[in-house]
Amino acid sequence: MRVLIVEDEPYLAEAIRDGVRLEAIAADIAGDGDTALELLSVNTYDIAVLDRDIPGPSGDEIARRIVASGSGMPILMLTAAGRLDDKASGFELGADDYLTKPFALRELVLRLRALDRRRAHNRPPVREIAGLRLDPFRREVYRDGRYVALTRKQFAVLEVLVAADGGVVSAEELLERAWDENADPFTNAVRITVSALRKRLGEPWVIATVPGVGYRIDTAPDTAAGAVDAGADDG
Repeated sequence: MRVLIVEDEPYLAEAIRDGVRLEAIAADIAGDGDTALELLSVNTYDIAVLDRDIPGPSGDEIARRIVASGSGMPILMLTAAGRLDDKASGFELGADDYLTKPFALRELVLRLRALDRRRAHNRPPVREIAGLRLDPFRREVYRDGRYVALTRKQFAVLEVLVAADGGVVSAEELLERAWDENADPFTNAVRITVSALRKRLGEPWVIATVPGVGYRIDTAPDTAAGAVDAGADDG
């Protein structure tokens, strides 16, 4: 999952970003409305976390534009304005959730996960494919009933691949969804992470490489073919 945090208090914004990263959620920060609109125009986000009172176009204006775009991106308003009338106006603007300051980071993460689940309501909260069982709320992964310990980045990559339901995900999309705007587009991070993830999940390899295209969950993994795929990534 990748979120945009629109918050003009730098320390708070950085604390949120660092906190959600611990939960395998990639996040970018916009300290004002103009930066938020620029980031929204060039990146794909799963959720926008908006402070209403920011420099430039307000959080309310950002919300209006997101709704008008028809993207369906969920909006979580995060603000000190906690009166009922404030909340009502936020929901009327198109907010999907509303959290007042001060707040517990854990609650924010739970709300983000709930919004992501609601956004893709056709997907079950716990996702299963090819013997994999991925629980995004508990951040747990099982392979054929065996618990698999993953790093935060490995979990984030696997979550994107599992959500594709066997479809091919390009390295560029993985970089966009599991990393943040500071990721180097020429880095080998995706290849290295996928290779390490394969090894953690064990044989037969369940992540297949589609040469020149990307990666996918192999719904009928074959040991020999998987070994070729893994070798191609490691080389």
